[in-house]
Amino acid sequence: MGMLENKVAIITGASSGIGRAAALLFSAEGAAVVLNARRQPALDEVAACIRAQGGYVRTVIGDVGAPETHKELIEVSVRAFGGLDIAFNNAGSLGPIKPLAEITLPEWQETVSTNITAAVLGAREQIPAMLIRGGGSLIFTSSFVGTSVGLPDMAAYGTVKAALMGLVKGITADYAAQGIRANALLPGGVDTPMAGDEVQKQWAAGLHAMKRIADPMEIARAALFLAGPVSSFVAGTALFADGGNAAVK
Repeated sequence: MGMLENKVAIITGASSGIGRAAALLFSAEGAAVVLNARRQPALDEVAACIRAQGGYVRTVIGDVGAPETHKELIEVSVRAFGGLDIAFNNAGSLGPIKPLAEITLPEWQETVSTNITAAVLGAREQIPAMLIRGGGSLIFTSSFVGTSVGLPDMAAYGTVKAALMGLVKGITADYAAQGIRANALLPGGVDTPMAGDEVQKQWAAGLHAMKRIADPMEIARAALFLAGPVSSFVAGTALFADGGNAAVK
């Protein structure tokens, strides 16, 4: 049996990068997965891979900043698989890459919507579904940016990612006694499209004690730890999967 046998997991931002790796890994570990992204062709490709390896999957196309997307994710989880045990709230965006004083209000609002509002909307729907099952695990993709370090032109991103720790602690205070575990996952640089070109990836690699950036599957394995039973006493915390980045700042 896999680590997530007989569990049901929602994964947002599942069409590429960390979310795609987590979708494949969680399925391989026995979970039925409900995947979300905005790009249907890419999400369909992930779903096809999961079905090819014998897994169970459903997809929901939609913007995580919209309440109806999260409602549909719960409805599909319950209708197709009977409930919800795990939610990997992974979708997010970099937002504007510019100094703070040059960020427009619409740019800021979009960054908040995709990163913070989406996380709150997701948790608001996910927690009641998990309570019906006697508990569950919520994981939020944060970042070393804004928590252990600030980076030039990334004030908006750092702010919203750091704010996720407040959400994790609040959920823990409200629901941990009822079996809900909420934790933040803080990757370092990861080899995804968001990481930029090879020059930018090499620059990011230099920030880490390990002098490289991560493969998405390495971060997915950290998410698996938080999702599964081996982390049963881990709640309200931040797990750095950052190649030693925070340790050498």
